[in-house]
Amino acid sequence: MDDGIHIPREVADAEGVPDELDAGIVGPYRFPDPRRRRIAGWIYLVAAVAVGVLALGNPVIWVGAGVLVVLAAWHLIASWPLTIEQEEALSRAATAVSFPVGHASAAVTFVGLRSRPRWHVVLYDSDDPPSRRALVEFDAVTGAPVGDVYEEAVPEVPR
Repeated sequence: MDDGIHIPREVADAEGVPDELDAGIVGPYRFPDPRRRRIAGWIYLVAAVAVGVLALGNPVIWVGAGVLVVLAAWHLIASWPLTIEQEEALSRAATAVSFPVGHASAAVTFVGLRSRPRWHVVLYDSDDPPSRRALVEFDAVTGAPVGDVYEEAVPEVPR
């Protein structure tokens, strides 16, 4: 049996759990593109205009409209394209290390006020059990390496 959280299909359907969160679906997982933030940005902008129009005579409500405009601006400037997909990040990381790769895992993180996406790839060598590991970071927009490749021996686990 697989480890992890299991949600019965009828509960998932009743609660409206999206298929992208279903661990039982077989196939490649695609990390959602941060450009989706543009949708929220435009919604905030439309809401700001609506609030501004409805509050023509009330300066206190203009503060709310201003907050919505700031939120809209952040969402729009933080909607980076994710041009490097997971498979490419894994492939680039494998060529950056000094050992043959066995297991590897990639995760997207976000850096800075504009939440620029960055791939963090952890790789283990092909020994059984692995004797070396590495961390490689890539800018997920340009594909440029970020910092140095960090490699080390896997510490002994006491038994």
